Order: sequence, then structure tokens, then C-alpha cells
Amino acid sequence: MQSEIDFVVLNARIVSMLPTANGYQVSDPCAIRFRDGKIHDVDPSNLLPSGIASFDCNNQLVTPGFIDCHTHLVFAGNRANEYEMRLQGVPYQTIAQNGGGILSTVKATRQASQEELTQLALPRLDGLIRTGVTSVEIKSGYGLTLNDEIKMLKAAKALESHRHIRVSTTLLAAHALPPEYAGQADSYIDFVCQEVIPAVAEQQLATSVDVFCESIGFNLQQSEQVFLAAKQHGLAVKGHTEQLSNLGGSALTARYQGLSADHIEYLDEAGVIALSNSNTVATLLPGAFYFLRETQSPPIELLRHHQVPMAIASDFNPGTSPFADLTMMMNMGCTLFGLTPEESLRGVTCHAAQALGYGASRGQIRVGFDADLAIWDVEHPAELSYQQGMPRLTARFIKGELGYV
Repeated sequence: MQSEIDFVVLNARIVSMLPTANGYQVSDPCAIRFRDGKIHDVDPSNLLPSGIASFDCNNQLVTPGFIDCHTHLVFAGNRANEYEMRLQGVPYQTIAQNGGGILSTVKATRQASQEELTQLALPRLDGLIRTGVTSVEIKSGYGLTLNDEIKMLKAAKALESHRHIRVSTTLLAAHALPPEYAGQADSYIDFVCQEVIPAVAEQQLATSVDVFCESIGFNLQQSEQVFLAAKQHGLAVKGHTEQLSNLGGSALTARYQGLSADHIEYLDEAGVIALSNSNTVATLLPGAFYFLRETQSPPIELLRHHQVPMAIASDFNPGTSPFADLTMMMNMGCTLFGLTPEESLRGVTCHAAQALGYGASRGQIRVGFDADLAIWDVEHPAELSYQQGMPRLTARFIKGELGYV
């Protein structure tokens, strides 16, 4: 046995998040054995072979490392003034149409260097790390030129050299219409498809491509053009869909076997069925729902009925969800959307892993999966979505390597 393992986590009360009824149940104290960054086995005898390095959990709760599968962590500038405007009754759409919103962040991000963008993102990332995140997805979309989108993606990947974290990058050049393309949405989408996507794919700077399919974003035809280009260059697709209206973007995402359709407040049953048929994850973003004071909730009961996996993410961004706390999103998912604590925990573990294309390697404490773990000073997993504002994370493991907060 000693030759087969290289690290042991002892006295772990495991919440495995396996896709079975007992995946949410807390185990008796046991040992999790690692080899080469993977979970080799789970040993109920809780024994430590001689000569093997170990970490004693002291009977604390152990979950899969949390996964934030939708963020916009990399940007420059500040939009607190827009927060005040919205509280005074100005709609988000009006702010965006008057040069605010995404475009104000675009201006600041274009002016920042790659290193500046990385440094600005670090405190935001630290907030997520403190709430158990071991993997984070980061989108571009505030550059909207070839060079600036590439700069954002490189800044996001550089975070891995500053923190103990795993970063997945997504190209979101189809986030908004840049000012130099005002009134020329089709031409801009041609540029994204013919120049940006091929360059990003060639440089291997992203694993997926996203699009904002919405009345203030891009229409179905333009979104499909982006998806086609992504697939042609070997990239997965994701969609910002049905946030403000029902354009059918989620069904389009499902048609292209998208990893996830995100926001989905206005999703109808036809769209839910489309997601179910393609096994596309429905990613819930309660932070944006809360911050924008929306009233149209995602169709949770329909998603349950059609067995669509539901992820939860922070959607951290400067305009509509400035929250670097994934456990807060779990709480909001339960309080605002009616999720159960188990659904919220699955939403940041196994289902979030699926939303990034890692469903077969992350998000569960399972033999053969990556040894990505979060260790918590709590008694029951429901506490992770229940109580807020108290430090509860003891340690994290990423690919079998120990990293404290």
C-alpha cells in the first residue's frame, strides 16, 4: 500500500457529492488516500501507513473543492456610481444604452496592462478562495478587440502563478457591441468569428466560447454564428441566455451541445426540455438577480421535473454581481430561488464541474477524480449555505497539494 499512495488525509468526515442518494450524507471519520494528484481510495479504517505524509482533519467536514463556473474576475475600473443610479430608479438597460454598463468597463480595461489586470483580480480571487473555491472560470469580454481580449485571457491564466487555484478561461468577445462598431453588430460578429476565435484557439487561451444572447446583446442568428465558429475551432460553447427576456438562447445553446446556459430567469418549458435533452447545465446566478432587484425567478420546479443539473456561480462582475463569496451565492440560491441546501452544494461541486466540462474528473470525492478538496469547520453540510460571514474554511487541496486560505 505504501508504494501506491503518496499522501493521506485522515479523520475526514466526507460529503462525497456522488450522484446517488448518499452523496450528501456525512461519512464516519475515514482516510482519503492520494496518488499523483488523484484520489486513490477512501479507507474506512482511517489508518496511516508508515512513512506517508498526511494531514489530520480532526473530524472536520470535507467536501469536493468548490467550483465557481461563471465569473468576470478580470477587469479594470469601478461602477459604484451605476449602483447609485440603479437605486435611484434608472434601469440597467438605460445605463447600458447611454454608454455605461459593460462599455464603461471596456474603456478602463483597454487602458490597463496585462499585469495590472492580474493584480486587480487578485483580491477578488482571494474572496472566492476564502469560501472554498479550488477551480474558477474567468471570462474575457471587456476588451472587445483582438489584442485586448487576448490580454484579458492571459491575465486570467496568470492568476495561477500567484495563487493556489485552477483557472478555466472562456472567450466572451460577443459580450457587447464596442463603440467603434456602433450600429454594425453583424460586422462585429464577423470579426469575432473570423479573427478573434481563430487566434484564441490557435494560442490555446480558452477552452470555451460564450455569447450574450439578449435584446441588449446579440440575437439568435448572431449567437449561432459564434457557436459555429467555436465548434469549427474545437472550442466548447456556453451561453448568457434568458436573463432579461426569452429569445430562445438556451435552446440554441443546447442545440450546439453547450456546456451550460447561464442566468435563465426567463427560460420556458420548451427551453428546459432542450437543456434536458442535451445534458446542458442550467447555471443559476442569484447574485445578479439580487443586485438588479429582479422579480422573474428561474424555473426551478421545471428544471427539477426535467432533471436538468443546476449549477450556482458568483457571476462576479463590476456592474451586476460584485460578490466574491460563493457560499453567499449558495445562501441566495436557497433563499431567493428555493433550492435545498443539497441542491446548492451540488451546484458548486458536481454540477459546476459539469458546467466547465470537468464532470468526469472534479466535483466529487471519488476514486480516480482529482484530489481537489475543501475542509470545513462545520458539523453539517447545510451550514455552508445557512450561516454567512464567519470563517469556516480550514484548508484546501488542489491536485493533492495542500494550500491554506
